[in-house]
This record gives sequence, structure tokens and C-alpha cells, in this order.
Amino acid sequence: MSYNFLQVEKKWQQHWKDTEAFKVVEDDSKEKYYSLEMFPYPSGKLHMGHVRNYSIGDVIARFKKMNGKNVLHPMGWDSFGLPAENAAIKNGIHPDIWTRENISEMITQLNELGLSYDWDREVATSSEDYYKWTQWIFLQLYNKGLAYKTKSPVNWCPSCETVLANEQVVNGACERCGSDVTKKNLSQWYFKITDYADRLLKDIDNLDGWPDKVKLMQSNWIGKSYGAEVDFKVKNTDKDLKVFTTRPDTLYGATFMVMAPEHPYVNELVAGTEYEPKVNSFLSELNRLSSIERSATTLEKKGLFIGAYAINPVNNKEIPIYIANYVMMGYGTGAIMAVPAHDDRDFEFAKKYDLEIIPVIKPNDDSIDTENLTEAFCEPGIMINSDKFDGMTNKEAIDKISIDLNERGIGKKTVNFKLRDWLISRQRYWGTPIPIVYCKDCGEVPVNAEDLPVKLPKDVKFTGKGESPLKTSETFMNTVCPKCGGPAVREVDTMDTFVDSSWYFLRYTDTKNDDEVFNLDKAKYWMGVDQYIGGVEHAILHLLYARFFTKFLFDLGLSPVDEPFDNLLTQGMVLKDGAKMSKSKGNVVTPREIIDKYGADTARLFVLFASPPEKDLEWSDDGVEGSFRFINRVWRFVEEYKDILKTGDITINNKFDKELNFKLNEVIKNVTHDISLRFNFNTAISFVMELVNVMYKYTQNAPEINRELLSKAVESVLLLLAPFGPHFTEELWTLIGNEGSIHLHSWPTYDEAALVKDTIEIVIQVNGKMRDKIEVEANINKDDLETLALSTDKIKSLTNGKTVVKVIVIPKRLVNIVVK
Repeated sequence: MSYNFLQVEKKWQQHWKDTEAFKVVEDDSKEKYYSLEMFPYPSGKLHMGHVRNYSIGDVIARFKKMNGKNVLHPMGWDSFGLPAENAAIKNGIHPDIWTRENISEMITQLNELGLSYDWDREVATSSEDYYKWTQWIFLQLYNKGLAYKTKSPVNWCPSCETVLANEQVVNGACERCGSDVTKKNLSQWYFKITDYADRLLKDIDNLDGWPDKVKLMQSNWIGKSYGAEVDFKVKNTDKDLKVFTTRPDTLYGATFMVMAPEHPYVNELVAGTEYEPKVNSFLSELNRLSSIERSATTLEKKGLFIGAYAINPVNNKEIPIYIANYVMMGYGTGAIMAVPAHDDRDFEFAKKYDLEIIPVIKPNDDSIDTENLTEAFCEPGIMINSDKFDGMTNKEAIDKISIDLNERGIGKKTVNFKLRDWLISRQRYWGTPIPIVYCKDCGEVPVNAEDLPVKLPKDVKFTGKGESPLKTSETFMNTVCPKCGGPAVREVDTMDTFVDSSWYFLRYTDTKNDDEVFNLDKAKYWMGVDQYIGGVEHAILHLLYARFFTKFLFDLGLSPVDEPFDNLLTQGMVLKDGAKMSKSKGNVVTPREIIDKYGADTARLFVLFASPPEKDLEWSDDGVEGSFRFINRVWRFVEEYKDILKTGDITINNKFDKELNFKLNEVIKNVTHDISLRFNFNTAISFVMELVNVMYKYTQNAPEINRELLSKAVESVLLLLAPFGPHFTEELWTLIGNEGSIHLHSWPTYDEAALVKDTIEIVIQVNGKMRDKIEVEANINKDDLETLALSTDKIKSLTNGKTVVKVIVIPKRLVNIVVK
């Protein structure tokens, strides 16, 4: 019987569904294991990156189950988001219908891959029974003062009359109509994640199972720095500009100030002056740049004097105030003191705009003429031009000047974080409604928990214009104040989809609970996530927000852990012709093409064999063909020998048995090690391929087939391959007479005694060059080994007529014969 992958895979997928093979419940008699891949946005089509991600997770889940663990392996949908709303605008289909259709299609595709998900625990963030609890968590944050509303700028398209997400702004223009995008201040909701900044940073040290690069990225994003906050008075006003600096030792060298163009003082300082139109023009130009572009080191520094001056508090010097494209409100106070003598960026700016440069630190050896700098001096040194601090080392002056600022009431030592509070407002329909109403008498009022969920209305108009489609629904907008019972209107912003994905892993522990966000006892059993798997592109925001939510819920006594993910694996991308697969590049290979032509097990085997999981994978049609041939090779072997296999005690009768038994136990050991300790699935599969080669060689060369030994070898090959190719191994398992699923069978064990070789191969060298090999007893002594090495026919011919100067014996490895 040839391998009919279409028939075999459909058969077992239906069997697993009918028997609820992957359903799991809490079981205190078993050790749990929680394997989780980041859930997808339901776009409707799987790509090869999905296949790789989910195949990695499936191997881990199946392997752990075969090793006796009670495995939770759920799947769900990060189903709120902009694409569904765009589809509603473009195609006239409601986002909910579009999303549900896509989910249905993707469930079919996931099942076709043979993934061992417990679909009984499926969640979709856009379902009312899920976002009810997202809203409930919002209320807990609100009640603790961690959710607040304030004004902040958004991208605004004046033509479409709508707010745009960052990804909808292309080269400063609206992706829909091409109009120039402007900024507009809107009152928006934030989560006060900065209250958790210190814990989020400190606890990175506890994430032993995370890649170092991800921990570094999180640490840099939080960005803790020590320094001083200094007050610079703005001349002829009652305003102070607060500046955070990590270099208070350079204060005497501050010769100008730079403010973020969005700083609230800017408009006030230029209002009615000759500088106002110039500033407005500068802001219009700036709106074309993203925050990433503005923070790039390669950005050309552009600035504009706004006609105002600040007073340097340490020497009372007037210094000009500029706005510049490289200073943003997102870090520090939105204003910086510029010290061009000792900062590369400030030096470049000062030279461009002909601003004063005052050195306040000189090198210890006077090797640089600090009065005529050609570049900023950024090294440690001795203080100069700094009043009473002259002559100190600049490191000493950092502390002394900070103390002096505090004593004079013009500044203080402080700690700053790069991390900003989390803006969660989205002017969208397809997201979790924010459970707040506005009453003319009571003001801002949270919805009562018992009235959740605040449901998304159906009677909305998707025009692509206006701040939010929710405003078009009168049934949604008009409500009753929970406090006084009077008329009120609802909040029309919805939540950032990162909110939805910041706690879904906890909901998986108790998805059917209508009475609480999740049951603590169930969460205690399953949490934390033993292995989390996803792309490195989520290394910062998603993982940081998930950590924040988990810590907050832990503080409320709801989460049993304060870190969600014990171990993290960030898999590489799938590339073709050296580039990420994309329609625009025309290099897309779809999972459907591979499954239809070769079967799901081939697709799985290839993406797991072609590269270590953390590395990028280069697509290879030849590699896919090779994986398919290997599966067929295993199939043919089992088909050929299935009738002679015999279970029972194994007796090793000859050297052929011994070689096969050694390789069998060696491969079991190596595969177990590579899956359990390193996730090196590519080498694990390679080891099994070696074993299959040895099995073919054994059946061809052994004088008599050891039926019990071959039976064990066949069963072991199938068990070792079961997590990688679940369909064909399940079929062959029954074909050789086993009852029950292969995936419920125990993982094979190895015998250490079988790994001790009775004989070993020794290399013989003559003058350091390999000339021969001999098979000897493993415990042979040095004298006997030397005698044997000198007595082989080949070595005799090479040493004949020459003098043996010495013989170097390295036990168990080689013999080197030195002749002249």
C-alpha cells in the first residue's frame, strides 16, 4: 500500500475531532505543562510563518504529553482590529461577519495541519463573553487610579475627516486619499504603566528562560536613567521649563534649549509674534515624520529659534530656545538643555545654527584643545568653566552639582524612565468599548460591573469619515448615568487591541466562566505559561503589556503569578530568495499548495528540519521534496517488514544486532536531548534519518533479522517522529498492530548500557597523516594497541625500510607513528 497522505490525514483529523483527543482538564495527579503560541489575527489565510510557529508549539505539546505531562495547548483569535473595519468600509460587510468567516476558514486550515489544540478553550477577543472581562479589567485599573484621560495628539486626515493609526500614514500622507496628515489634539485614555516601570525592569532579571536579546530590548524600552531635574525660567514669563539630564556636570556648558515642537509652551510663547507662522510651517513639515524617523541617528537635525530665552539657573545666562525635529514629548519632559561641547548631536546642531559652544570638561592630559573643538568631547575629564566645581573630576561633579541644585531649590536628583504611559484610545468601531459614560451632572462615570459588557452596536455607519463610527449609533451613544440615573452619553473610543492580548493566556485557564474573569484555582494549576512561542517583532510592546497586566492582576490577588511566561522562544521568519515572503515580491508559497501536493506532515517536517527554530528559514522546494521522500521511505520500510515484527525480550546475537541496538539507543538519547533541552528540532529529525538509514542497512546485511530488535526500532522511529508528523505515524502505529493512539504512548527510553561500545575505531597516522583505521577492543592497553597498529599490512608497507623514531598512543582515539 502506497502512502496516500490525503486519505490518511483526513482520517486521523476526523478521529481526533470525534474522540476529543486534545481536550484537557485539571488533574492534580499529573504535572502540568502549558504550551502556547501567540494567537493570530484572523486574516482568513494562514501563511508559512504561521505553519512554522504552530508546528514548533505542537511538537513541544505532543512531546510533553508523551512524557507524562498534563498539557494545555489552546488556540484563539486576536480578532479586534483595523482590517475588519476597513473591510466594512470597502465591501459593505459588517466587521463581525467578516471576522467570523475568517475564523471559520482558519480553523479548517489549522486542523488540516494536525495541530493538537484543545478547541474547547477557544477564545476570540471580539466575542462579548471575552471583551466583557477586558472591560472589567479596565474598571479595576480605573478604580486603582491607573486608567485616566488626558489630551494628546493624533494623526488626522482633514480630507477623510478621521483619525489615522500610525500604520495608515505613509510618507506623511493618508494611505486612503493621499492628503497630507496633520496632528490634532484629542482627549484620550491612558493606562499608567509607568507606576510599574521599576518592577517591570527589575523583574527582567528573573526571566531566565527568555532570550537575552529580548530582555535587553525590554530593558532599553523601559529605559531607566539617573540624573537631575532642573528648572530653567523662561525670560519675561512666569513659566519654568523642567529639564531632565543625566549629565548635571555639564550644566555650566548649556548654551541653548531645545523643546519638542509639540510642547504645550511653544504655541503660547510664539502666539501673536513674528515667529508664529514659521513655527506652524515647521510643525506641518514635522507631521510627515513618524516618531521612529524622528529618533533615528541618521536624521538631519533641523531647528527653529522661537524668539524666546531661558535662564540657565547655575550662572543666570540667557540662552535661546529652539524647537527641533529630534526632540519629542515621549521622553523626559519634552525639553532639553543643549551642551554642544560635550554632546555629538548638540555639537552638530550648534555648528549648523552658529550657536555658542562652551567647554566645561577637559581631558586629564590636556591632549585636546577644548577652546577650539572640532567635535564634541564626550570622555571623562576635569571640570572647567564651572565656578566652584572647577578642578573636580566630572564624575565627582555629577553628585556635587545635583546636591547644590537641591539646596538652591532649582533642581533635584531624580530617576527617569523612557517608558511612557500606555495610550489605549482608538477612534475605531471594531475594538473593546471603553466602559465610561459622561453625565452633565456627575461628569465622568464608570459603568457598573454588573452592567458589562458594554456591547458594540450594530446600527453604525462605516463611512471612513469622522472620529469614530460609534458616534453614528444613537442607541449606543444615549444611555443613563449609573450614578444619578440622568441622561448620559457613552465614551466613543475603543481600546487598543494590545489590551485584548495582554491577558488572554489567563482566560485560557477558564474560558467558560461567566461569573469571574477566571477561577483562581484553575489559574494556579496552569499558570505560568511554561513555553511561549512567537515572533521577535512582539518582543517589546505585547510582552511588556502582558507582563504589566499580569503584575496588576497579581496585586489584586487574581493572578497566581506576577510574570506570565516562564520561557520564551522567538522563532525566525520564513524567507524565499533571501526575502520575507510577500505578495508584492511575488515570492509567496502558501500552506495550501504544500498540503495539497505533499500533505501536512511534509509541510511540518520541512519547516522543522530546515533550520533551528530561532533562526530564519530559507524556503527550498528541494527541501520539501526531501522531507516528502523521507516520510515515504519510513512508510515503505514499515510496509515491507510489518509482518515479521515481533514484540518481546531482545537478545543481541551478533555484531549487526549490536550496531543497530547501539544506534537505536544513541538516537533516542540524542532526540530526547534535542527536543527537551534545546528545541533543536532540525538535528532531532536528522538523528532519526540516520537511524532509518542504519535500519535499511541492517535488513540488507544481517545474516538473520532479529525480529524483536527490529520491532523495537520501528516502534521507536514512529514514536520519535510522532510529534513532527502526527498523521502518518498514527497510521503506521496501527498498521503494525498497536492499539490506542501513538500520541498517548510513552516516549521511548534508552539503555545507557547499550551505549557502551565493546569495540572502538582507532585512527593510525604516520608522521601525523592518517593512513589506516583498525577496530579494537574498547579496553585494549597501550602496548597491545601499539603492536596492532604496527602490524597492519598498510602500515608495514609504509614503514618498511624506515626507522620508527617513536610511537605516540592516545587511548581510544589514535596512534601516531613517527618515522624517518
